[in-house]
Amino acid sequence: MAGADSPQRRKRISDEPGFLLHRVAWRETSLVLDVFTRHHGRIALIAKGARRPRSELRPVLLAFQPLRLAWIGKGELQTLTGAEWVGGIEAPQAQALMCAFYLNELLMRLLPRDDAHPQLYDAYLQALIELTELEAIEHEECLRRFEWTLLRESGYAPDVQIDCDGAQLEAHAQYRWIPDEGFRREHSAREDDHGELIDGHTLHALGQGVLEHGIQRQQAKRLMRRILSHRLEGRALHTRKMLFELQAMTRSSTPHQAIGSAADE
Repeated sequence: MAGADSPQRRKRISDEPGFLLHRVAWRETSLVLDVFTRHHGRIALIAKGARRPRSELRPVLLAFQPLRLAWIGKGELQTLTGAEWVGGIEAPQAQALMCAFYLNELLMRLLPRDDAHPQLYDAYLQALIELTELEAIEHEECLRRFEWTLLRESGYAPDVQIDCDGAQLEAHAQYRWIPDEGFRREHSAREDDHGELIDGHTLHALGQGVLEHGIQRQQAKRLMRRILSHRLEGRALHTRKMLFELQAMTRSSTPHQAIGSAADE
């Protein structure tokens, strides 16, 4: 009888679409990779020898670039056996790069391992394309779409069709988000609301992924900030610290306005 560690019981995966989210040095010449794949979700892989100067993996393992991956193993940490750069996406720069790092951190913090989400993978790919092709002013809407898709796919998104009482959300009504319950209709705003209310029309637009007006983008940003903070149990995102450091060097507030949920107070 084959033992528990028999190679026959290892799974072999090849030609799998994926993106590198993060990597850390392992031993003298290798890397441990956090990758997001279309059919297997987030997984951890050992890239043996990838830090060697002549390694074929070294120039291929690029962040924000489509890859084709192959690996073997079982359990939480498996072994990368091949990686191919697919290309087709321009490398993000400046504000787009900061936004792309933000997407990666959201995935690593909110998406459990070994949980496949093909639609979320497609949304991530589309977001990277949009970040490099759209004007900086349009990045904010791109991020809101991805945040909402991530929340929906991971089961954290509140219902934007029905309120806490089971009534249909009305476009011209105002609502307050209640953690783990949903949206409660508010018939009169209080002085201490401080922008916590959101229009039903904005909620419908958020669900459809199209935020056409400035007020919708502002309300969606504040809502995403509150929901993500709740899901992260108040823990700060590292991207936020990176953003503040970048601002200190460049004295520019442009990325602050785009990332929104990661940077706003």
